[in-house]
Amino acid sequence: MSSLTYDLTLAGLSVGSAAALTGIGLIVTYRATGVLNFAHGAIAMVCAYALRQFVVEWGWPLWPAAAVTLVVLAPGLGAVLERWVFRPLSVLGSDPAQTLVASIGVFVLLVGGAALLWGQGARDDAPVLVSDEPWGQLAVVLVLAAAVAAVIRRTRFGRELRAVVDDRQLAVLGGIDADRVAAAGWAFGSFTAGLTGVLLAPYVRLDPYGMPLLVMEVVAVAVAARMRSLPVAVVVALGVGVAQSQLTRLHPVGWGEPLLQAVGANLFVVALLVAALVLPGIGTRDALPRTATARVPTPPGAWIVAVVLFLLPPGFAGRDLHTSVQVPALGVVLLSLVVVTGRSGQISLGQAAYAGLGALFTALLAAGRFPGLPRLPELAALAVAVLLVAPLGLLTGWPAISRQGLALALATFAVGVGVSRFVFAQPYATSGLSLDRPAGFAGDRAYYLLELALLTGALLATHALRRGRTGRALAAMRDHESGASAAGVQVPALKLLAFVSGAALAALGGGMLGMGLRAFDPAAYDPVRGLLWFAAIVVLGADSTLGALAAAALLVGLDAGTRGGLAAALIGLLAVLVGRLPGGPYEALRTAAGRLRLRRGARLTAVGERARRRLHPAQQRAPAAADGAEPPQGPPAPDNDGRTGGAGGNEDPAEGRVPVPAPARAPAPTLTTRHLIARYGRFTALDGVDLDIPPGRITALVGPNGAGKSTLFHCLAGTVRPARGRVLFGGRDITRLSAHARTRLGIARTFQQLAVFPSLTVADNVRVGAEQGRIADPGAVERALRLFGLDGPVRALPAAGLPTGTLRRVELARALAGGPRVLLLDEPAAGLDTAEAAALARVLKALAADGTALLVVEHDLDLVADLADVVHVMAAGRIIASGPPGRVLDALAAREATP
Repeated sequence: MSSLTYDLTLAGLSVGSAAALTGIGLIVTYRATGVLNFAHGAIAMVCAYALRQFVVEWGWPLWPAAAVTLVVLAPGLGAVLERWVFRPLSVLGSDPAQTLVASIGVFVLLVGGAALLWGQGARDDAPVLVSDEPWGQLAVVLVLAAAVAAVIRRTRFGRELRAVVDDRQLAVLGGIDADRVAAAGWAFGSFTAGLTGVLLAPYVRLDPYGMPLLVMEVVAVAVAARMRSLPVAVVVALGVGVAQSQLTRLHPVGWGEPLLQAVGANLFVVALLVAALVLPGIGTRDALPRTATARVPTPPGAWIVAVVLFLLPPGFAGRDLHTSVQVPALGVVLLSLVVVTGRSGQISLGQAAYAGLGALFTALLAAGRFPGLPRLPELAALAVAVLLVAPLGLLTGWPAISRQGLALALATFAVGVGVSRFVFAQPYATSGLSLDRPAGFAGDRAYYLLELALLTGALLATHALRRGRTGRALAAMRDHESGASAAGVQVPALKLLAFVSGAALAALGGGMLGMGLRAFDPAAYDPVRGLLWFAAIVVLGADSTLGALAAAALLVGLDAGTRGGLAAALIGLLAVLVGRLPGGPYEALRTAAGRLRLRRGARLTAVGERARRRLHPAQQRAPAAADGAEPPQGPPAPDNDGRTGGAGGNEDPAEGRVPVPAPARAPAPTLTTRHLIARYGRFTALDGVDLDIPPGRITALVGPNGAGKSTLFHCLAGTVRPARGRVLFGGRDITRLSAHARTRLGIARTFQQLAVFPSLTVADNVRVGAEQGRIADPGAVERALRLFGLDGPVRALPAAGLPTGTLRRVELARALAGGPRVLLLDEPAAGLDTAEAAALARVLKALAADGTALLVVEHDLDLVADLADVVHVMAAGRIIASGPPGRVLDALAAREATP
């Protein structure tokens, strides 16, 4: 027994050493560049294939070939990726979303390229660089980890690396060559990937799809180390490796035997699930690359072409028709990514899992093997499978509530890998399973027509999510999640809706794909397929249903008509260029065509222009709305009673506007804080703050940077939860209420950095606030637009590209459209000129006179002196002075003038 334990420990150390190498490479790359290198496994696979090519195919000696592979090829590949893929993204100021998509693009490109170059079959003749005895591999890992730690802690390069990690821009200003540091990090990370590949290749399946996924499964060791600690990564890797090896000794009996054996053989996948779903996430910025422009509608002609092309296959025969059957089914699967990724702005790398579950459940139900349910006809089985899989979308939807960016990417990827390993790869679920087509649709032509009907239904469902209140809320969440929550959108519920709807569509498409192939093929729903599908949707237009159909046709057509891997290589290449084509190829072509399009048509001379003005004087209007640059103008001036026409519904009839009476307003409750304490780690940002924001008055909050103003503002808005103390609204404790729940109580806010929804028009931006706010008032949108001078042609323009002053008014109009009783304004005059700031002050005074409670956090003391009824001065997390603006600001100025 002791001998068996010793042998299994050695085997576990061997596996753990390879995992530790992966963890070291991922951590160094992440610390040097901020990129979680999803292509790490693909680089390992390419290096393993290259070494085999040198030794087996070309007859090179082993060690010179290994030197070329590990010292030249692997680091060179990393340097090339840094220089030509990730450095341009950094220079362009891209967010982690674009680097993530580019990293996935590199993964897909390398996998597709390897499949094209070396074929898709597995190879079992990879050369052995180090024997299967673990001591050599373990020594390499320990020496490498110690050397990296010494370099980071004791050398100038290590100090530069730490500086770049802490603040890249500040490091550059300090004279550090951040590009050199990033290139070195990528070269070293690729070296460890290549070393991992050549060490693993002789003992695992060497193929373009299996090895990259196997290497990426052990990303858990880097996540467990919080992408920082090399010793933690090494210890976790060795520990999981030994534990996985020791679990092979167990031979359980009973119903749980297959599952326990699967856990024992895939302990790194379990670790990945725990690290991604349980541990705090890494990377919290938005998950998807989005353009700063509004979405361009698809030309009707493009849909006509698409319909014609999809109606052509029934005229095919033989293999062409059989291949075409896969296109509508894959189109439905990709529409699920349009819902999750395009509509709601969430990343999902696990849609292949839901598609596979749809196919598996359909097959089990049609065969009568699903527990607790009778045998069903194929169409009924498909419908029930969709209903069963849809709630499972919570597996990825629930983590999405609290995760974004890299953390959400890892969580969805972990779910996809877990389903693949613990469901699809297990004989107890899939052995002897077959799947037939529905009765009456056995032939390819008849089945294709059925698929077209189901695809049409999926398109209509996807289109419905763009329209109406739900569509606007989804677009708002996608464009600016915090702004959507502040507008009253129930972001957590909306995320769950998106993931559940996406899971249902993926299950429908997966079941259709399985019936089209007449079999359940686990390889068709491999996690690598999920990465490929995600990349295809992003590069062809995440929010485009037509892009999903084009991607389906491209993926099926290229791989069917040529060697496998061409579609992956093409999609990967486009994904690598995502930083240069952020809106996708179609948007890039449209923009280029617009720039190159010759201006045709005659133009009037100066004499002709003067003649036209004399003949048609009524046509001389401000043309700014045509190009999206509305003339800078403030809101309407107040009437004699101090109110603006839009606020009270007393528009001047001479203006030609129909007055819309405002609803009667109840007195606003007082928003208060009591003994509020907030901390960030050991730093105390708020230290026992008491504050009252009464109705009908404007309360201002001033103080130096770091005084705690923003933290107090976020505690009032619901985006930060204090450590102690209470936030009360009319006597009700709302300390634990979320931001959207406070908005629906009547507490609205604006943002220092503009929080508008660029893909929506001005009117729809305001409509989101009216639909999600405290009250449902049909006239609220028109009153808010009129109040801020947005009811002209500008109302129909997308928010993207409008001037800052106009966008400030859009944000304020959206906040007021929900009927708030308290309005929290975070530097509302930022970016406004003097005239716009004065107009804003008039509107805010009118709102206060109408009974609204206002809190203004502002650095412009002149505006505060003109605007506020009471001023509170903060310093070091406390309110140190309060009173009328004249007295408080004079005392503050005298204090600052005292030496």
